[in-house]
Amino acid sequence: MVLLDSLNRHMLGAYGSAEFATPNLDRFADSSIVFDRHHTGSLPCMPARHDILVGALDFPWRPWGSIELWEDAITRSLRRAGVTSMLVSDHPHLFEVGGENYHTDFTAWEYLRGHENDPWKTVADSSWVGAPALPVEPPRVHYAYTESRTWFRDEADFPGPRTMRAAAEWVTANAGKHDRSFLFVDEFDPHEPFDTPEPWASMYQRDEDPRLIWPPYVVDGRAKGIVSDATARSLRAAYGAKLSMIDQWFGRLLDSIDASPTADRTAVIVCTDHGHYLGERDVWGKPGYPIHDPLGHIPLMIRWPSATPRRVSALTTSVDVHATLCDVFDVEPEHRTHGRSLVPLIEGRVDRVREHVLTGYWGREVQVVTDDHCYIRGSVGSGFPLSMWSNRWSTMPVHALPDLRLPRPDARARLDLMPGSDVPVIRQPFVEGDMLPFWAMGGLVDRNILYSREDSDQTQDLTLVEGHEELETRMIRILRDALTEISAPDDLFVRLGL
Repeated sequence: MVLLDSLNRHMLGAYGSAEFATPNLDRFADSSIVFDRHHTGSLPCMPARHDILVGALDFPWRPWGSIELWEDAITRSLRRAGVTSMLVSDHPHLFEVGGENYHTDFTAWEYLRGHENDPWKTVADSSWVGAPALPVEPPRVHYAYTESRTWFRDEADFPGPRTMRAAAEWVTANAGKHDRSFLFVDEFDPHEPFDTPEPWASMYQRDEDPRLIWPPYVVDGRAKGIVSDATARSLRAAYGAKLSMIDQWFGRLLDSIDASPTADRTAVIVCTDHGHYLGERDVWGKPGYPIHDPLGHIPLMIRWPSATPRRVSALTTSVDVHATLCDVFDVEPEHRTHGRSLVPLIEGRVDRVREHVLTGYWGREVQVVTDDHCYIRGSVGSGFPLSMWSNRWSTMPVHALPDLRLPRPDARARLDLMPGSDVPVIRQPFVEGDMLPFWAMGGLVDRNILYSREDSDQTQDLTLVEGHEELETRMIRILRDALTEISAPDDLFVRLGL
């Protein structure tokens, strides 16, 4: 399984785009089952990995965190079943508070240093002369990458290429050595910083535009004057350069898989955690904004031994990847999960595995996607009541802002039980004025949004159309039933007016 972080479906050739070159992902798609209606579950990065590796939706209960006491990653089940598992990654969040134990049950793991805010170097390389890392505008807050990038001597030293090369080397060295194996390549590219050496850096860049590798996280960036025409062009160009570069290195990994003596018995999954706004709807990054298709409608491609390459229009979501892996290796998780195996769909035995998809950020609006509609439900009256459920109290650390942290549980907390578990869990309520994780900021209040699937650009909000009430009532019922099915927290129903 290859997870490319922030991989924009609408910018891939396999999904109809010609904006950037992605020849190797397109080559892979030609021999794969391409899923056209795959959607996010929990956002952002670590919640999405929780969905994939643990198989349970994360966002109804907590904003960001590591594996809890009442659950296990699939790698624990694989270890018990005698399956060799390997993690190759440059994703910093996997090795810091809030994500630090996802790697521990892999048989082995390799961490390639230096991406984004990985605390790898404390000073810049004094011998650096400006190549291959080109001069760029600095970020608004300090990232460790500012020092780390000066230690890259050539393209192969950048974290993404190093990760893909290490994964390819593992495939070559381990081919035929294990009865059953699972390789997970968690590659942080094309996530920001959108930093590449030449010739990639100039591939889509205009000479007169600034060199930018750090996108702002802002709604209405052009309208507010934060993003200019030149800035907009530069950010998309830089993302495209990162995408094209990692596509080339993905091709080398694919070549090593194809050369393996077990290639005809190897399934290959290419997926992502979420997309990334690059000016669509005048939104940039992943700010507090409802999940529209550029962020939540994501790619999934699976090359499967003996399966005919084709396109599939069935609804799928991130927890279904976990269920598929469980099916492949014939393992059963001990905790409650929410996924549906894609194996019957892949093998052509069914034409759908689910009727709806739930997706969202903790503490914000909740979205349900069906075959025909997308309904985004905001909070009623305020963003409360709201609670966080966790025994591993954490959120995403921002190293440059050490005072930005989640307050510890207080006397308002009580013990509760997660659905399907008798392990006591701390349930901390929040009220207005409390410090909240920043992912909870900016949610919809007293507003809902409803789109038809036929509205591919999601420009016509049907809640503003006269006579929409019956359709919205039906979508409310579907959303309520979907949340009931997973035994979502009672305060979530209250907050959403359900």
